[in-house]
Amino acid sequence: MPANRPSGTYRVQIRPDFPLRAAAEIADYLADLGVSHLYSAPLLTAAPGSEHGYDVVDHSAVSPALGGPDALRDLSRALRAADLGLVVDIVPNHAGIAAPIENPTWWDVLKNGQKSEFARFYDIDWSRGRLLVPVLADSPGALDDLRVEDGELRYFDKRFPIADGTGDGTPREIHDRQHYELVNWTRGDAELNYRRFFAITDLAGLRVEEPEVFDATHAEILRWYREGIAQGIRVDHPDGLRDPGAYFARLREAVPGAWIVVEKILEPGEKLPPWPVDGTTGYDTMCLLNGVFVDPGTEAFFDTLDRHLTGATTSWQDLVHQAKCAVATGSLAAELARLARLVPEIEAADKGLAELAACFPVYRSYMPAGSRYLAQARAEAGRRRPQLIGVLDRLTARLRNPADELAVRFQQFTGAVMAKGVEDCAFYRWTRFVARNEVGSDPAKFSAIPEEFHEASEERQAAWPGTMTSLATHDTKRGEDVRARLAVLSEVPGDWTEVVRRWVRFDPLPDPALAHLLWQVTVGAWPISRERLQAYARKAAREAGTGTSWLKPDEGFEAALRRMVDRIYDDPALHREVADFAASITPPGWINSLGQKLVQLAMPGVPDVYQGTELWDHSLVDPDNRRPVDFAERRELLGRIDDGWLPPVDDTGAAKLLITSRVLRLRRQRPELFSSYRPVFAEGRVGDHVLAFDRGGVIAVATRLPVGLSRHGGWGDTTLSLDGHSWTEVFTNTSYGGNRLTVAELLHTYPVALLVKE
Repeated sequence: MPANRPSGTYRVQIRPDFPLRAAAEIADYLADLGVSHLYSAPLLTAAPGSEHGYDVVDHSAVSPALGGPDALRDLSRALRAADLGLVVDIVPNHAGIAAPIENPTWWDVLKNGQKSEFARFYDIDWSRGRLLVPVLADSPGALDDLRVEDGELRYFDKRFPIADGTGDGTPREIHDRQHYELVNWTRGDAELNYRRFFAITDLAGLRVEEPEVFDATHAEILRWYREGIAQGIRVDHPDGLRDPGAYFARLREAVPGAWIVVEKILEPGEKLPPWPVDGTTGYDTMCLLNGVFVDPGTEAFFDTLDRHLTGATTSWQDLVHQAKCAVATGSLAAELARLARLVPEIEAADKGLAELAACFPVYRSYMPAGSRYLAQARAEAGRRRPQLIGVLDRLTARLRNPADELAVRFQQFTGAVMAKGVEDCAFYRWTRFVARNEVGSDPAKFSAIPEEFHEASEERQAAWPGTMTSLATHDTKRGEDVRARLAVLSEVPGDWTEVVRRWVRFDPLPDPALAHLLWQVTVGAWPISRERLQAYARKAAREAGTGTSWLKPDEGFEAALRRMVDRIYDDPALHREVADFAASITPPGWINSLGQKLVQLAMPGVPDVYQGTELWDHSLVDPDNRRPVDFAERRELLGRIDDGWLPPVDDTGAAKLLITSRVLRLRRQRPELFSSYRPVFAEGRVGDHVLAFDRGGVIAVATRLPVGLSRHGGWGDTTLSLDGHSWTEVFTNTSYGGNRLTVAELLHTYPVALLVKE
């Protein structure tokens, strides 16, 4: 295994309420858990009050809110003392500009315009005139609230620079002389002249393709690598970059021995480009793995239930197209207009570009590679909009040329359209079975079979053995154990149909698809506090955008939403019924959780454990999944396990901690046991309930579809073939030998097993 490739990582959301020194205090726990590297959220100086760090304002320094450079040195010393490394998260695509005074390069651009030494740092279309800054209230006299104070223009608490020699006169007159123009905040989506991260006006796109920008924004990070502080890098949102391949080549040259993984979201069947990196951050493995624990035989039940609840037959493909069109022409209208300005000779270019983006089957292409995706988009766009065929053909001719500015910017555009249209909209509208509504997944693909998993694992071992695998991230829509429990619904479709058809009649929502989403999430995350469920319901409703939205909240709809959630807690009969149903699917959910955890930790790739998920984790979407983690509890439970306690599979989650720590420790201590991949198939009447594989001296065995297994009366005559050697089961420290092993004996204590050849 390459020297800097981790054997396992542990993602920590380092933030102001869990700063660098707090992370240093858990270094010994992480070492005991078995990982080789702490994997951190971004550490550079972010916007004031940032809770995530992806809005960097100063690339030259460790964030003071996290403890500053001294705290990073303390963390580095603590990690070295525990024999751990550090993987850092970096954000090359954009910078935070919400508070211009905090970002020295943006402040200088505002002050000096195109003559600023930092004018080339940001992706600004200066041909449109002054730089538009959307901060004003939505009222005709908003500029009347400008004032001059301490040599700056002030708008309430926002501060803006005044160019030299332009400070005489009224605040309005001074404003009109600046290189920037403050405009109504609602104009941002349609008229901005700087590239954003998705539709977030407070995050401005960087031109990291320029050598001086790369050097300035990466100097501190590269110093950490040179000085041995960091050994790995996670690259955020590469699809926003102008030329991801060239960026990764430059980064690899700067950090030749580092482990580099990229937040590239691959659609099912899509391959990672041959970049000089070690792999992705694991969404592809997460979604395939989740699918293996879903019963493929019940899809028709959920189709029928969805039609009954919503009163319509909804096509996932049509819904995605609708959502992506709305995003391309709505929240990303400014970016679309910039593209259309590159082809003034083509009438209706904006309509054609929006249609191509809406029909694009993956996040983006990397021309000339990926031209087949452009061809697919052209064919589908022509089918949907035959009146635009002439426009589409002329546009496609330009988009095929990787040197064409239109082609370059269109590739950046399609990723944003996909993310906002699918992840942040369609996932909340198409709700027949939300266990499959996850980043990188195709919800229309109801499940996966073991053969698909084995084929993908063999390919991963051969092509990307250093890629990250994951079950949860700060961007997943539901925690790993919520998905595992919801997978049980696929085994009890009749029971689910009976209760949810009754529940939706309590305070029914005007949006029945959203109601179905919320009822699934409720039983998946139960027990969950009223406050958490209310917060999730509001976010889900606004992301769906059908009854309310972020830009135009509908108080009537949101009041109905609050009543629905409150009813769950205030109606004793309903509360009891929800709790009872959740309790009925919890034990098989635990079996799924342990199974997917073992498989993820043992399969090809570098396993990441998202903070807190070594115990049961029923988190929901951000910010719910960034809640504080009780490390004292985990440390105490791990100590008891190390003292010989075999925890039961119960609501403490300690059994999950046992499995997590034992697999991680084995991977770190004996990496040679995880150097190949071979599927292992069980024999017997219920052999398809086993998911197993041999990694080259260690065999992982997991139970799948536990409800169906119990209906068959258990494992019965199911066996696994061994090679005659003696094997030790890691979790129970039990020895086995011979040529055949009964699964009932092997899985007597836990629904999973890890066999190591003696």
